[in-house]
Amino acid sequence: MAIVMESDPAPAGGAAPGRPVLQASAALVGDGEDIARARHIAAGFLTRVQAEHGLPVSQRALELTQLVVSELVTNARKYAPGPVLLDLQVTGGVVEVAVWDSDPVLPIARATDADRVGQHGLEIVMAVSQGFAAQREPVGKRVTSRLALADDPGDALHGRQPL
Repeated sequence: MAIVMESDPAPAGGAAPGRPVLQASAALVGDGEDIARARHIAAGFLTRVQAEHGLPVSQRALELTQLVVSELVTNARKYAPGPVLLDLQVTGGVVEVAVWDSDPVLPIARATDADRVGQHGLEIVMAVSQGFAAQREPVGKRVTSRLALADDPGDALHGRQPL
């Protein structure tokens, strides 16, 4: 497993000047501890973002990020052989969680069914995300979720937007 955390002083892609893009990446090897390892990486990353860069990260955001990471890595492990790549990036007040795996088949959220046991992970991710996308890559696919770092005091977040 490799973890890289860096801040980009000259962010590309429309980030505000002077606001660093903070990111961490990890290659998960495909063993039975990937899910717990990924949750730990996400928690450590957001803790460092708050401690070292002074960005507010609510407890709710930390827990939701760990939940999303857990669900996306679980799906990658379940449906794709081989390694999984986890990318975390903070730009402004949002954390973006991206998980790459080798299977090109895009995930599809199932219809809501209160009697179904299990297989609700994608529904959960989409419900808690501000933005969600799944896209094919030259090899495999990348599934991305965006989450606010701070709680919304006016509860003005309404659903998810495509990334």
